[in-house]
Amino acid sequence: MSSIKELLGTKGREVFTIGPSATAIEAVEQMTARDVGALVVTEGKMVVGILSERDYVRKVVATGRSSAELTVADIMSPKVLFIRPDRSVDEGLALMYDKGVRHLPVMEGDDLVGVVSIKDLAGSCIGKRDFLIDQLANYISNGR
Repeated sequence: MSSIKELLGTKGREVFTIGPSATAIEAVEQMTARDVGALVVTEGKMVVGILSERDYVRKVVATGRSSAELTVADIMSPKVLFIRPDRSVDEGLALMYDKGVRHLPVMEGDDLVGVVSIKDLAGSCIGKRDFLIDQLANYISNGR
């Protein structure tokens, strides 16, 4: 699997979103219930931010602020990096590594069509590596 589009075809395109006016505790409850590490923050169809567990820990827990009083808008990352479906998994990993993020919304034009995590991308690369190793082992054993 080499493209983000192919990866989404395998993992699915479900995206969990939250509005900027929701409370920080509502966001954490939603992440916990859905077993995800980030939520895309949207207003209507427009992506306005991303909120990760890391944002919550650094901006709420570490500062001793109240998660019942803070909104998602208060703690989200408003600068959202994204990737297009036609980009490669390797490009996604390089972007995540370079920018220090663990989740990338996938945008097709102005439409949010998925989210990929570093776990998704690394798993894809490991699967590709294992396939190549098997192919090489078969080639070597059949060549003798």
